[in-house]
Amino acid sequence: MEEALIGSFISAMATVLGAVPLLFVQSLSEKWKDVLIAFTAGIMVSASTFGLLPQALKESGLIPLTLGLLIGVITLDLLEKNIPHIDVEHKRGINSFDNKSLLVIFALFIHNIPEGLSTGFSYASINGGLGHMVAIAIGAQNIPEGLVLAIFLIHSKVSKFKLMLIVTLTGLMEVLSAIVGYSAASFVAGLIGYGLAFASGAMLFIVYKELIPETHGHGYERSATYSFIIGLLLMIYISHFFG
Repeated sequence: MEEALIGSFISAMATVLGAVPLLFVQSLSEKWKDVLIAFTAGIMVSASTFGLLPQALKESGLIPLTLGLLIGVITLDLLEKNIPHIDVEHKRGINSFDNKSLLVIFALFIHNIPEGLSTGFSYASINGGLGHMVAIAIGAQNIPEGLVLAIFLIHSKVSKFKLMLIVTLTGLMEVLSAIVGYSAASFVAGLIGYGLAFASGAMLFIVYKELIPETHGHGYERSATYSFIIGLLLMIYISHFFG
């Protein structure tokens, strides 16, 4: 449990790390946004395909892997359909910290729950290094997420103190859900394979539904592609190191 707490906390605080640049600058170029997001996508695909899915297959078999992955995809799909989506480029008219802003922040709290569960399930696995891999992957995804949330809050005229407080609280939701995931998997051993596959499905949905499309359309597709490959290779090396 101690490792799960530390890993999920570091992963969650990556959200805060993503928001830090906005304390000093008001924006980030489209090219660097695309490169950063593509790098994150590469890390998540690598962690899913070379870490989570093989371990889920080893621990529980093909059927639990299939069901867990589909449940992860469907869960994220339902969240995407039923909670508001942050699209900073099309929300220039926001000029106050109103009910709409609160709704979006609440949406991020909900969105962070399956990410935290993924980390908790991974630390409960018999593969000791898998939890570290997933924490790194989720943390990498949290950095641009924290950046986007910070940009949104700046456009909402939120003070920098409140900005950092809100970003920190949204990240801590992952720690709480990681505890739930770890505890559930520890008490019900057969749940681990489903949980690992769930984590993989959730990650892959985020990558193919959100991250990769976000990196295409601004004219920096080639840079983003190389960044994706570098992220994928980096996680393979990390996997080999912890494996």
